[in-house]
Amino acid sequence: QVQLAASGGGLVQAGGSLRLSCAASGRSFSSSAMGWFRQAPGKEREFVAAIGWLGSLYYADSVKGRFTISRGSAKNTVYLQMHSLSPEDTAVYFCAADAATYLSVFNYKLPTTYDYWGQGTQVTVSS
Repeated sequence: QVQLAASGGGLVQAGGSLRLSCAASGRSFSSSAMGWFRQAPGKEREFVAAIGWLGSLYYADSVKGRFTISRGSAKNTVYLQMHSLSPEDTAVYFCAADAATYLSVFNYKLPTTYDYWGQGTQVTVSS
């Protein structure tokens, strides 16, 4: 059974930093894309960042330059380092993984691209 376990959320003051982690188990995602999405109350789930299986990086404009996505050495863990957080970043953050393998092109912004989802971790940024 595939599971994605997200952690690292919390309460932080504006301007602060957090590092989210997502550990996948049940299959290898070393050849698959993984990503992060977030959902604020009353809003739709939105793309934050993604990393392709070859290491290509993709970011939403709203987080570019502040957030960094990366993988662990075993490729089954994905991280989201967040700096210069603002109250607008407050949301539940979800990690996601694509079941497809060896894709050089994929629609990283669409939630439907991803087949597996973590349970979400709350990030709250106070002003």
